[in-house]
Amino acid sequence: MKYKNITDFTHETPDRLGVLMLNLGTPDAPTPTAVRRYLAEFLNDPRVVEMSRPVWWLILHGVILRIRPSRSAKAYQAVWTERGSPLLDVATRQAAGLQERLTQRIGRGVKVQLGMRYGNPSVRQALDTLKEAHVRRLLVLPLYPQYSGTTTASTFDAVTDELSTWRWLPELRFINQYHDEPGYIDALADSIRSFWAEHGEPERLLFSFHGIPKRYFMAGDPYHCHCHKTARMVAERLGLDEERWMVSFQSRVGRDEWLQPYTDETLKLWGGDHLKSVHVVAPGFSADCLETLEEIAVENRGYFTEAGGGDYQYIPCLNDDPAHLDMLAGLVERHICGWPEATGVPEGW
Repeated sequence: MKYKNITDFTHETPDRLGVLMLNLGTPDAPTPTAVRRYLAEFLNDPRVVEMSRPVWWLILHGVILRIRPSRSAKAYQAVWTERGSPLLDVATRQAAGLQERLTQRIGRGVKVQLGMRYGNPSVRQALDTLKEAHVRRLLVLPLYPQYSGTTTASTFDAVTDELSTWRWLPELRFINQYHDEPGYIDALADSIRSFWAEHGEPERLLFSFHGIPKRYFMAGDPYHCHCHKTARMVAERLGLDEERWMVSFQSRVGRDEWLQPYTDETLKLWGGDHLKSVHVVAPGFSADCLETLEEIAVENRGYFTEAGGGDYQYIPCLNDDPAHLDMLAGLVERHICGWPEATGVPEGW
């Protein structure tokens, strides 16, 4: 095995704390070629698709990557902005905001670096940047509030696979989830209240989370439970009666049964019931992306209104909202307790 060298190290070089902030990823451009490259990496992950690898390789390269990139590219073109990918744009601002807060609270000895599980900036690029900054203590922060093997564990795989090529490993800590973190719940509830102050309260609120195959849940993945706990805690903060809110799951593909109820089918039923107003929030996404801006905000709106529903509104993700970034900074402070950069035990620990 070939290990990477540190060529500019001296014993006088001060150690630093690194925070590796990671999200799912995005194509480099809204083109079929870029989308194909991104999907090939994403869908080849055995954590994402649990199937015999030779069989899946034939399906992926023989069918999916011949058909899906062109269709997905059109969807990406609909949400792409002058600043590029919405997810990357938001994630860049999140990383900058977290860096600013941690520098104020901890000092200049902390380095926040953004990476993407798939696409760019890659996990390898992000870790190389942290190594060049002389990071000797590393906290990995995947921006997935609810744990799943398909997301959080896959991120762990990518980080440790890359670190397996390093001769001198940093001290390593990993944040698995924050689905019931009080600051996260408060930030979600406040964002919904703010939206309602401008648009009015709806007849019903739908919490839509990205789905996973049901068999993953049955095999022990806690994602389903984490999603329901997040939604329940937010509904309690808002003082909502049980009949005014519901949890659903979006973005299913293939023939397997996924977690139910499905978001699109739920909205069709509610439209058929002629509900006057529905708002949808997606707490599992830390940043707005294709699945929220196109699938939830546009596609599912059509399902609801065409079935006979009234007003439909999508409540944006927390993105770089100050309360969201404050919560993430507090989360980092808690998880570095015992390291030299920690200034004490944060409130709520």
